[in-house]
Amino acid sequence: MFFWLNYERGDFVLEEITLSPQDILEKEFKVDTRGFRPQEVDRFLDIIIVDYTKFISIVKKLSEENRDLFEENLELKKELRNTNEKLDIIKNTDKEVTNVDLLRRVSQLEKIIYGEKE
Repeated sequence: MFFWLNYERGDFVLEEITLSPQDILEKEFKVDTRGFRPQEVDRFLDIIIVDYTKFISIVKKLSEENRDLFEENLELKKELRNTNEKLDIIKNTDKEVTNVDLLRRVSQLEKIIYGEKE
């Protein structure tokens, strides 16, 4: 049996795939007088096994990618929420910063760094 993660309703659910490539390989059919040719069935099952193996590989890859993208999406939503909160705080600030305020701050920083020249 093969398991993979599926995201449903806000949580990851473990899904089950019933057949494995080995199950297909070992499957034996009853043969009667009007049955199928065993060689044709074997060739067809070989094709199914190859496709099924590829399918499992693709499902694993996509499940991992889905999990990674889901986690990244959660992080980005959290970051966006934090940014929006900060933006609201800045918008609600009564004091507006002007160019004159910025020049005063730069001047004060220069005095601190270079020392006040008399």
